[in-house]
Amino acid sequence: MPTMLDRAPDGADAALVDVVDRLAKVAVDIARRIARAGLDENLSAARGINSDGDGQKALDVIADDAVRAALAGSAVRDYASEEQDAVVTLNPQGTLALAIDPLDGSSNIDTNVSIGMIFAIHDAAETPEASFLRAGHQIRAAGYAIFGPQCCLMVSFGDGVVKYVLVPETGRFANLGRVPTIPPESNEYAINASNYRHWAAPIRAYVDDRVAGAEGPIGRNFNTRWIASLVAETHRILSRGGIFLYPGDARKGYEAGRLRLIYECAPIAFLIEQAGGSASTGTDRVLNQVPDRLHARTPFIFGSVNKVARCTAYFDLPEHETSALFGKRGLFRV
Repeated sequence: MPTMLDRAPDGADAALVDVVDRLAKVAVDIARRIARAGLDENLSAARGINSDGDGQKALDVIADDAVRAALAGSAVRDYASEEQDAVVTLNPQGTLALAIDPLDGSSNIDTNVSIGMIFAIHDAAETPEASFLRAGHQIRAAGYAIFGPQCCLMVSFGDGVVKYVLVPETGRFANLGRVPTIPPESNEYAINASNYRHWAAPIRAYVDDRVAGAEGPIGRNFNTRWIASLVAETHRILSRGGIFLYPGDARKGYEAGRLRLIYECAPIAFLIEQAGGSASTGTDRVLNQVPDRLHARTPFIFGSVNKVARCTAYFDLPEHETSALFGKRGLFRV
């Protein structure tokens, strides 16, 4: 029986529930530490650069250590973390593999923006690396914890997405049931527009048509959102619909995007599809991507099915047609 989740989804595999329950316990501890980050400067202090070249906070390392400790005695054999250079073996007799970003968006701690923990659980494969160098559609369970005005745990065991909310008085997560299907209609899109000059033509054309608003080919106004926190962006889209774009671009090191396939994109894509949405690289389904290394990156576009379909349609056009002319045809009004 879970100790941190007040109720597991009906029919969920007990071993998977146990792992998620252990992660929920870590989430409670991390939520408390984040709440104290403004009082303890050491928690948000820079620790250097991680194995993949990104900045690392002290709390990133604390979260990674806490997760590994919490998994002691669980069914997790193979552990792959954004904070680790290679796969770590936790339980040689285990049958599961956990990929995790222990603290996604930690650069936002000082600004009091919602950040989170992202995870995916696989069956353990023949070798530690093989447990993770596989297509995301093989994920058994995935989810994220978001540390914001509410501390929520969003998780899927392959049958919809269940929302849990931390009850401060009890220190446990209350099961609020499945989230509804992602709304198809939304006037919101999220992208870091400061990189416009680096984008490929399809992304520029897609954004141009939305910036043009009611006077443009789409015939309606849109709002831009950009939080720079993947869990916060995902949480909004699960609630209100819309689309998130983090494409590859012409900058060195960004050709394949910047988000990690194993630790970030595949788990989020799994959740989004389970909630009736879609996730694409622009040209292919994210959950069909097979990473060639643990820290592989990928372009990432996700959200309402119709929004993602309209965006990816721009990639299907010849480059000379991916321009304002495309929009003037009025093929897509969403």
